[in-house]
Amino acid sequence: MFKTHLMSAAGLCLCATGALAQVPVLTIYTYDSFASEWGPGPAIEAAFEAECGCDLQFIGNGDGAALLARVMLEGPRTDADIVLGLDTSLIARARQLDIFADHGVSAAFDLPVAWDDPQFLPYDWGYFAFVSTADVEAPTSIAQLADSDLKIVIQDPRSSTPGLGLLMWVQAAYPDDSAAIWEALADNIVTVTPGWSEAYGMFLEGEADAVLSYTTSPAYHIFAEDDQSKVAWAFEEGHYTQIEVAAKLADTDQPELADQFMQFITSDAFQSAIPRTNWMYPAITPQGGLPAEFQGLARPQTALLFPPDEAAAVLDGALEEWRAALSQ
Repeated sequence: MFKTHLMSAAGLCLCATGALAQVPVLTIYTYDSFASEWGPGPAIEAAFEAECGCDLQFIGNGDGAALLARVMLEGPRTDADIVLGLDTSLIARARQLDIFADHGVSAAFDLPVAWDDPQFLPYDWGYFAFVSTADVEAPTSIAQLADSDLKIVIQDPRSSTPGLGLLMWVQAAYPDDSAAIWEALADNIVTVTPGWSEAYGMFLEGEADAVLSYTTSPAYHIFAEDDQSKVAWAFEEGHYTQIEVAAKLADTDQPELADQFMQFITSDAFQSAIPRTNWMYPAITPQGGLPAEFQGLARPQTALLFPPDEAAAVLDGALEEWRAALSQ
């Protein structure tokens, strides 16, 4: 009898272990701040797991450009089922890898441009901007900033999507004078950080007058700190737009779960998590609208944006101008 009970208990343990082992895992590569405890990752993970019967795992990979670098290195052998955190400046390079599948999702997006890409699905967007405190006299253009004595912190365009966005911004706003703009900006730059978090931290610690971030960044300080002192500088030439996207790997071993998550991106559960965790505009406005702290934020009169193929075409030259200016 004792032996029989032991065998029964062992059988129950094996069954339980087998059940646990059968829980499917969906692996999503993203950037560090998305996966962090204060980013959208935890809320989105909980909401999706409640309906998928799966284990959703977000894997942070530095900033957006570093995320693409990892996927390029791993290629079809990647463990990722979905990549979330690329943007329009990286789409052309990502598409050339030929490792992504069509998402098959149809939705009405609230974006500043029309969107019909079959592989890259938008989940949020925003405008790049320099963020400072209200007591700093704000320049009215990138050129005026370059002529000033103001000190700024920016991110490396080779590893960071905001850093890459600034390259595109200068190219779009000053196509004939971009090299001269970078030469003039060089002495304003305190340092270049690998990613957004490091740069924003330096700004908050008072190591620069302003930091490259987003027009929506002041909303965080209003909501979390009741701090109205942070402002985004409004530039007369317009602001470069970032649209962040997700894409499904063609060789995913969880195709049905991946499709389910891609559709989930357009849900209110996902989109409503974006404003107060990623501090960007959601790709689809949630049913309850935007939070109060998003009201009154700077809205550029001109939204600058290269289509993905044009962004890829100007990238190498823009990087060379940036390197040459900052190496002097």
